[in-house]
Amino acid sequence: MPRTTLKDVADRVGVSAKTVSNVVNGTGWVTDELRERVREALVELGYRPNAAARQLRSGRSGMIALAIPELSQPYFAELASELVRAAQERSITVLVNQTDGRADAERRISDGIGAPVMDGLILSPLALTARDLQGRLDSTPLVLLGEHIGDSTFPHVTVDNTAAAKAATMHLIDQGCRRIAAIGAQDSGPNETSVLRLAGYVAALQEAGIEVDDRLIIHVSEYHSPDGAAAARRLIDDGVEVDGVFAFNDLLALGAMHVLVTSGIRVPDDVAVIGFDDINEARYSTPALSSVSPDTPALARKAIDLLLTDHPAHGIHTVGHSIAHRASTRGASE
Repeated sequence: MPRTTLKDVADRVGVSAKTVSNVVNGTGWVTDELRERVREALVELGYRPNAAARQLRSGRSGMIALAIPELSQPYFAELASELVRAAQERSITVLVNQTDGRADAERRISDGIGAPVMDGLILSPLALTARDLQGRLDSTPLVLLGEHIGDSTFPHVTVDNTAAAKAATMHLIDQGCRRIAAIGAQDSGPNETSVLRLAGYVAALQEAGIEVDDRLIIHVSEYHSPDGAAAARRLIDDGVEVDGVFAFNDLLALGAMHVLVTSGIRVPDDVAVIGFDDINEARYSTPALSSVSPDTPALARKAIDLLLTDHPAHGIHTVGHSIAHRASTRGASE
């Protein structure tokens, strides 16, 4: 069967081959509506970029791509650093992209549109589904990070979020906490992280014989410090009795802890606080923040290894985690 060409796609859409080339290569300017029509035609006709024409046939390019939601998020910045370090150990260059969790950006990157030829792509998706990825235009090897897509046919490296959240909550229970707030539940958007970590929180309470109180489950729109601060303010203003806080990431925890301390509530004497991700800032807050510490170096190495394996095992590849005990939960301060 003849290979689909840019001209074939152009004829289907009723535009010039140059316009289709602009969409494929991310050059020039086209409207969003036209870009989507071209992409639909690319999918319908089964167009695939001619990688053989874009690189030497004899081997790898020596480059891979990494696409993450937010470089300004400390966890993703630290994860990117570990991935770059793991790649450099193998003499590989990493091209880092930020998607902002937008479906169009994630789709463009997964399709290889506008990108140089890469040996593989590591993607942390928030918007795309397993079905979206099955229809990707590019055949470049793909490894997924995070928990958004758990049923794809691609290798997927992650932490057991439910087990880790349960461990964080049990840590607070072991400190004598019984009125533990969970900050980070989400009602909409890409909320798989929220669902899994909330499940771990609930499991820990049930195992300890503590009743789940919906007033202690605080919903947020984003996982940033202002959202954690607003959540803590809500608890205080509503007069909800709290002696522990499990925040679903460290930024939420730091925001919540700031409001608690500035409101005259002692951490950890009145309220113990634990976060998730163990970002560098956690060590330097006052008090130093306890946190779930994913084995990020292991995650990075596993993702790179899978990407460079000719026939990697599909499905979930889980890396370990531990609890960093610090002063916010009466642990040793660092």
